[in-house]
Amino acid sequence: MGVLGILISLGLLMYLAYRGINVLVLAPLMALLAVLIGGGADVLLPTYTQVFMKELGGYLLRFFPLFMLGAIFGKLMDDSGSAKTIAHWIVAKVGRERAILAIVLSCGILTYGGVSLFVVAFAVYPIGAALFREIEMPKRFIPGAIALGSFTFTMTAFPGTPAIQNAIPSPFFGTNTFAAPGLGTIGGLIMMIGGVLWLNARAKRAMANGEGYGDHRNENLDAEVAKDAAPGPSFFVALLPILLVIGLNALFTYIVFPGIDASYLAEPKYGATKLSAVAGLWSIIVALVIAIVFIIAVHWARWKNVVESLNAGTMGSLLPIFNTASEVGYGNVIASLPAFVVVKDAVLGVSSNPLVSEAVAVNVLAGITGSASGGMSIALSTLGAKYLELANAVGINPELLHRVAVMSSGCFDSLPHNGAVITLLGICKLTHKQSYFDIFMVSVIIPLIALVTVITLGSLFGSF
Repeated sequence: MGVLGILISLGLLMYLAYRGINVLVLAPLMALLAVLIGGGADVLLPTYTQVFMKELGGYLLRFFPLFMLGAIFGKLMDDSGSAKTIAHWIVAKVGRERAILAIVLSCGILTYGGVSLFVVAFAVYPIGAALFREIEMPKRFIPGAIALGSFTFTMTAFPGTPAIQNAIPSPFFGTNTFAAPGLGTIGGLIMMIGGVLWLNARAKRAMANGEGYGDHRNENLDAEVAKDAAPGPSFFVALLPILLVIGLNALFTYIVFPGIDASYLAEPKYGATKLSAVAGLWSIIVALVIAIVFIIAVHWARWKNVVESLNAGTMGSLLPIFNTASEVGYGNVIASLPAFVVVKDAVLGVSSNPLVSEAVAVNVLAGITGSASGGMSIALSTLGAKYLELANAVGINPELLHRVAVMSSGCFDSLPHNGAVITLLGICKLTHKQSYFDIFMVSVIIPLIALVTVITLGSLFGSF
């Protein structure tokens, strides 16, 4: 009954989330449903207050600064006109005839620099729509191009990306955001090149069959284009905050923090931890804070109301982090159930290679929750210590565990019920029927191919 309860709970979580019920309500209810079916009616309240809420709070304590600072940074990049300046510059340099590549690169540079994928989608969509309409390329390929540039290679693969997904494994494995840089770069290039080739081939075939941009009367493109015509910062000034985030992250990760005396972290009031467990998070936090101050200072004359931008960014971070933290609380309730031993043994028994087992666990949980960060957090909070133990036993570098976990989170997370997919289609005013197949190919199938390649290379040659 315990295993059945877990399966029913997971199935309802996925279905009801797809139907639009907020995970803040669903996660605790579905967690307690699994407890109830498993025969734990007498411990419902203790499970809620002492397991669910404790783990939810722990996740908030660890990652809230990254969610908040990332959202503020993205909002400032948008409101200062920097995001649109970068996108327009790339379109001009790449050429209108390479519309898909231009959109992918625009989204990739912005997200690799720490701008939220939601901000990127809102900023790039009008540019992409105007460009596609001008060259008569079917509009239905725009979501695939934005998805490829926003939540694939820059979210999970390229080393140093400040995406929250790339920070989550650090406390579990004592790694940093630059873990396995060579393998991450290879995996990222497979995603980027493979995705662009796929979308280009599909678009050319559609255009050869006589399909054009299409009749989309509801998009009000002319108003958006006029809005974009307002003068923004120069490309160099717009790009500087992104370069700061990437460069400062590397500087603090490899030079500043490794050189400090952090013996005080062993004290109970600091969590009795090690520098390696927190340095990766510290590096991103400091890089984002400096970049935010830089944007505010450099664009001081442009702000209509900088306090409003800061507040909007801050408030925009609350729902995403509470959603993810609730999923983490849910996962830890499931992990506390006696029946979870059966599930755990099944996952660990998938392969004697911990990399394969980890990839399966993260993919399945990311797919069920519809969240890369949520699925990975559940997997690592329940199985991370075991994977580290297995990896150490067979001589696998923890950096490889880190990169495989992050890349695994960005595959099955993009199933139809994923919040980012639904939001992206809403921004583009298209439906799943029109555009999801290409989103699926560039954000699920091709990333899976990249993941298999990285696991194979890592198993043969180790981490690099």
